[in-house]
Amino acid sequence: MCGIIGYIGGRNAAVEVYEGLKRLEYRGYDSAGAAFCDGDKLTLIKKRGKVEKLLPHLKSVRATIGIGHTRWATHGVPSDVNAHPHSVGNICVVHNGIIENYAELKAGLEAEGSVFLSRTDSEVAAHLLNKYYDGDLLYAMKMTVGKLRGSYALMAVCKGENKIVAACNKSPLIIGYGFGENYCASDEPALAGKCETIVVMEDGDLAEITAESVAVYNAVYNCELQSVIREPEPNLAVSADMSTGDCPHYMLKEIREVPESVLSTKRAFSGIADKFKTAVSGAKRIIMTGCGTAYHAALIGKRYFESFASIPVEVETAGEFRYKDPLINEDTVLFAISQSGETADTVEAARLARSRGAKIVAVTNSHRSQLNRIADIVVPVAAGPEICVAATKSYTGQITALYLCALAFAGKDDGGIIEYAAGLCRDVVKNTNVDKLAHMCARSRGTYFMGRDLDYAVALEGSLKLKEISYVPGDGYPAGELKHGTLALIDRRTVSVFVITDKELAGKSGNAVEQVISRGGKVAVVTNVKGLELPQGVSEVITIPECDKFLSPLLSVIVLQYLAYRTAVLLKKDPDKPRNLAKSVTVE
Repeated sequence: MCGIIGYIGGRNAAVEVYEGLKRLEYRGYDSAGAAFCDGDKLTLIKKRGKVEKLLPHLKSVRATIGIGHTRWATHGVPSDVNAHPHSVGNICVVHNGIIENYAELKAGLEAEGSVFLSRTDSEVAAHLLNKYYDGDLLYAMKMTVGKLRGSYALMAVCKGENKIVAACNKSPLIIGYGFGENYCASDEPALAGKCETIVVMEDGDLAEITAESVAVYNAVYNCELQSVIREPEPNLAVSADMSTGDCPHYMLKEIREVPESVLSTKRAFSGIADKFKTAVSGAKRIIMTGCGTAYHAALIGKRYFESFASIPVEVETAGEFRYKDPLINEDTVLFAISQSGETADTVEAARLARSRGAKIVAVTNSHRSQLNRIADIVVPVAAGPEICVAATKSYTGQITALYLCALAFAGKDDGGIIEYAAGLCRDVVKNTNVDKLAHMCARSRGTYFMGRDLDYAVALEGSLKLKEISYVPGDGYPAGELKHGTLALIDRRTVSVFVITDKELAGKSGNAVEQVISRGGKVAVVTNVKGLELPQGVSEVITIPECDKFLSPLLSVIVLQYLAYRTAVLLKKDPDKPRNLAKSVTVE
């Protein structure tokens, strides 16, 4: 969840760290901080709030070594004290992950006289580093990580030592190679335009980074450090345009980029189609898993595979799947869907399935990630950098990827239908107006999204979008379930948004619309069913282009993304950085 960045070299570390943190802020923005070394001077700055809060305090900093952190809180409320880096003695450390045995470690350290200032799990790492420090920061890091259980990406600096020491386990960490300078970061985008080659650290690795060299080790507690070779790879991250262009927010910009995400994903899939067919050949059973938006994409993917290829598909949230005792064998293919490829529950679900013989297909918008390294085949979601926390164009990229996978599995070609769908998406992006409905939602005490079959999956995603960026409560339901309990929630203060794109099911959904209106609820309908008969009393009808029902999720979801965005803006919420959330969920 949290973002970490380190720099050592001839440039001003304050500038390099700040720029890196801005690129990593989608990983968390509850608080931010940085530590800088300049000879025997150690400077520590940390503030509650977004990364920009650091800027006034960085203007006077001149240093050649720095580490920074932007936080998504897990242990301890967002505050200056709980912000990273944590400092004990002459050592400062930043941490991404969760230290599962921190309470036990903290109790032992307090018994030895350590005084803790924060409520975080991460501070135990600082105290352990200080405890084991004998003039060698690398040795202290080795001893420290030998005591930790859980996930961590750590970077530490020490006054008087001209180096950064890093370690990782089940949390991503990447080293960037420069000329007379080197970087370390939790994500490749932070290094875009900064270096040509990178090394992806593996679980259990430690690294000692100076301006001129990088040494990587794999250590076992109480044993000698073992030098290991991690082959450098090209840095594929491109310098993303950090501006919003002519849009006031990233979310609006990225919704407008949905059509290109569809086309780019099609182009990317054409390069791996044959490899994909080989990887999944002989599969008799498919499981799809993901979290949040990725889970909703999986629900649509299930219908694609079952309809196009007549193969049974199960869909489970990754957080539930990984703690079951799933029946898996070598005839099973697991589709692990994650925008970042670092979603902890999804990564661990893939590890579990692989350990039991399943083939793993990673569907991700990331060039390199833990999920990519686990997978037998990576199906790229070529949506490009997505800065807004709420997924928009990456979701439509996932749907496109799963559509193409299902066709390929069935031995069929898309026949240009994706290009056609992208054109329809452009039409929706250009012509949709949700202002009236957004005002209705902003005033409601609850907004409920309903649909049948594919429309139900889209309804779930629409509800999630509205909740996560506008904080308007509500949920997504199958329209047929309305009378089995949900109807009790309906009154004149609620809004119900029906998605109706299947001609065969339109009449059934219309009955549900009638039930809501008869209970005094406000109703809006998103549809492309020509001649759809709706009862009197529908407040708003938003039409999208007619298309095959299997393409409809690409179109209807754009309307719901716009709706969430406009509602958030009306309520004066930041749609790009919703409270309590981060984009890359690397902890359980």
